[in-house]
This record gives sequence, structure tokens and C-alpha cells, in this order.
Amino acid sequence: MNNPYLPWEAEVVERVQESASIVTLRIRFTDPAIRRRYRFDVGQFNMVYLYGVGEIPVSIVSDPQDEQLLDHIVRAIGRVTRALVTLKQGDRLGIRGPYGRGWPLHEAVGKDVVLITGGLGCAPVMSVINFIVKRREHFGKLTILQGVKHANDLIWRTQYERWAMLPNTQVLLAADVAGPQWQYLVGKATILLDRAVLDATNSIAMMCGPEIMMQACVTELLQRGFNPESLWLSMERNMQCAVKHCGHCQYGPHFVCQNGPVFQYPEIDELFGHKGF
Repeated sequence: MNNPYLPWEAEVVERVQESASIVTLRIRFTDPAIRRRYRFDVGQFNMVYLYGVGEIPVSIVSDPQDEQLLDHIVRAIGRVTRALVTLKQGDRLGIRGPYGRGWPLHEAVGKDVVLITGGLGCAPVMSVINFIVKRREHFGKLTILQGVKHANDLIWRTQYERWAMLPNTQVLLAADVAGPQWQYLVGKATILLDRAVLDATNSIAMMCGPEIMMQACVTELLQRGFNPESLWLSMERNMQCAVKHCGHCQYGPHFVCQNGPVFQYPEIDELFGHKGF
């Protein structure tokens, strides 16, 4: 039986410099047997360990049917992430996982999918977009709403432009502060809902980003007639062990590392938006 506290060894196969501070690491387990049996759901995360530095939770953004490589998007903001973004091809690291509950993609089949993200924390939803794009015929309309604080914070701009050209897809972008080359909307992420054409009776919405932004979007969607059970949110907390032993990520009666990070809105409606939870 595997020890849940011991990471498996993996190596960096490729690194992609997404921006000055953001890198995508494409990794592969060094043990072929682990490669064969490792499986994950879209929206789950791994604990990524760098020898001698530390360990952090990172969303998996690759396709679950890729049995060879795992993609993790890392932004240099702390001690561990600043070290991770310096890794090169062939460097080794440790992986524990996958952990948590992912996005409800099985429930979304045949429905319109609304994806709302705010700030730079959009990696958990990137995996959903990539999953749906590869299986476009199984889903209805795809609506992608992305808000950032400053126009310069928007990464993957070419991907958004490419997604906007897909059939039955609407992409809307907004920035609180627009730069000279910004050609999209100006304002909070919630203003994107004013421009989105949504069918509340046949849609499922998935959100990640600052909680105050998600709270405002939940309120707006409920007013538009969305069923509370059709709203799903990715919550961020201080996940240190990923096996609900340390208690750092406790959210009321829930542990985000195991019961989340994706929650159906009615599961957390009494906690959501309240300071201290």
C-alpha cells in the first residue's frame, strides 16, 4: 500500500514560459508502473515537492486521457514556487496525489457550460476549457468569462482568441485597468455577465478566483434564474497535508483538500462570503 505522505519521483520533460513569472511544467513519473496506474479527474490537484525546498498544492491542467505527461502551471510568488519555475528539462521533483474533488464534467454533458474566472488564479478552469474543446460535440454552448485586475495580467491571450472562433462559443474578457492595447471590456469580472447570453435552464456554471468576485457572480446568476445546484466554485485554502490531518484547510465542517477544492454552491452557501471561514 502506498504511503500517502511519500511523493513519487518525477522528471521535467518540458517547461513552457507563459509569462515573466508563470511557467508550465510538463512532467513524467520516472517509474513506468506509476505512470500506468496514475489517474486523475479534471479539477484535482497534486502536492508538488521540491527536494530541500518544500511542498505546495498545484492544479493539474493536462488532459486526463494523457497517460504520459502531467502539466502544472506555476506562478512564482513564494519560496517553493520561485524555485519550481527555475526547473529545467531533466530536473527531478516529487508528486503526491491526485487529491480532492474535481469539476462536474459528467453532469455537464449535453448542457451549456459557463466558466467564470477572476485574477491570475484561472489555472483550475483552464483544464476544463481544454477538456471541453477536445470533446466539443458532447457539450452545448461554451461561455468563457475572464476578468483581470490589469490588462497586463492576462496571459494566454492567443488561446482566448482561438477559443472565441470555435462554434457555439462566447469569450468575454475584462480588466479593471486597461492598457493602451486593450480592446476588451473595462471593469470588474461581473460586468461580463451583462454581455453574456446565457440559458439559465440548461446551464452549469463553474467559477474560480477571488471569493468576493465569485460571491457577486453567484448573486447575479441566482437572480437570472440559475438553479443553486448548477453553480460550482473552486475554493482556495492553505492545504499543507492534502489528507485532512493538519486542519489548515478546514472550511466549516469541510476540508478543502478532500471535500473540495470544487464545491457545489448549496454545500457551502451558509459559509460562503462570511469572514472567518
